[in-house]
Amino acid sequence: MFKLEEAIQLVENGEAEKGLKYINEMKSQCSDDEKYEIAITFFKWGLVNEAKDLVEELLFMYPDEGELLVLMAEILIDLDNEEEAIGFLEDISKNDPAYVEALLLQADLYQIQGLHEVSEQKLLTAKRQMPNEDIIDFALAELYLSQAEYKKCIPYYKSIIAGNENIAGVNLYSRLAEALSTVGEFEESLPYFEKAIEKTEEINTLFNYGFTSLQAGYHITAIEVFIRLKELDPEYSSLYLHLAKAYEQEEMISESYEAAQEGLKIDNLNKELYFLAGKLAMKLGDISSVENHLRQAIAIDPGYIEATTTLTSFLRHEQRYEDIVECLQEVMSYGENDPQFEWDLAYAKNQLEEYSHALNHYRLAYTSFKDDRDFLEEYGYFLLEDGKRAEAVDIFKSLLLIEPDNLEIEELILGLE
Repeated sequence: MFKLEEAIQLVENGEAEKGLKYINEMKSQCSDDEKYEIAITFFKWGLVNEAKDLVEELLFMYPDEGELLVLMAEILIDLDNEEEAIGFLEDISKNDPAYVEALLLQADLYQIQGLHEVSEQKLLTAKRQMPNEDIIDFALAELYLSQAEYKKCIPYYKSIIAGNENIAGVNLYSRLAEALSTVGEFEESLPYFEKAIEKTEEINTLFNYGFTSLQAGYHITAIEVFIRLKELDPEYSSLYLHLAKAYEQEEMISESYEAAQEGLKIDNLNKELYFLAGKLAMKLGDISSVENHLRQAIAIDPGYIEATTTLTSFLRHEQRYEDIVECLQEVMSYGENDPQFEWDLAYAKNQLEEYSHALNHYRLAYTSFKDDRDFLEEYGYFLLEDGKRAEAVDIFKSLLLIEPDNLEIEELILGLE
């Protein structure tokens, strides 16, 4: 009597040749059910062609048997013949017990081919057939997640997470937490992140937990999570910017600056870290480091407008007007521009007594800052000092529309008129 279990045991004990020889000698004497089991065993062992031969033999006798059609489709997929596999799956009757399994397999194949809407329809059909099957909900959730349709995937993850912590090796807490975080549901996502890392401290999940905690305003939690991540993987460069930000939110400026410095040792091309380090150095009163960090950020990306305007603001405070002009001219030589550049150049040129150039820059900046009270006041006084009384009055009147209770400007206008 043929005993497949004995053959399997021989193979698993390292006597593969003996086990396979036994199967091949006896398979002609086996029942159809035993041949099916042998085909499955061959397939699991990677003997795909041998499995295919057996399934073809069985399909000749049972052409409508769903389990056989599914197995043949899986074999064809393994042989990179997806189109033929889909043909076998579509032959399975809706009344066949293997119909839902066939739909799931078709959904996978269509997703691989980029036919996501077709894949979705197959899964929704399976859902109608078996509305309470977790594996179908999981497949729908994964499909929507892969398409960045986070609001669609969240209900499916929630529906299965009560009875499952993972499916197919996937940490469902992590999936749900990250989906909730992505749609801005930071508070709701945090307990799921906690459960996810209880199961396994996967570094990307830790990073997302820390980032979400920071977004939700739980700065201490974020610090603790990022420190743990740093212990596990100090080369995880993305953590340092957010760790520094979390420290900054807690007014732990020295610790924040140290975290930024640590990050720059690992990633010395991170413009955001240089920019943050510059702002932190300013708070710490480290004047020489402020300029160095900000100029490094601009050198990496001349189009980093925020870094440039922060540097020019710093230089303005330091009354280094020639350096403002030099900095902005260099950045603008790369084709970069911003209305703030015109205002900064106007102010610097005025201080350098280059009045005609200053006027041109003020006029260029006016379009963008015509509703900014600080700009209007500065521009108005510049025009007044430049002898352009009528233009100055117009600018001061615009300022008065913004600040109708500004008695000083009102009196100035009356005096000029």
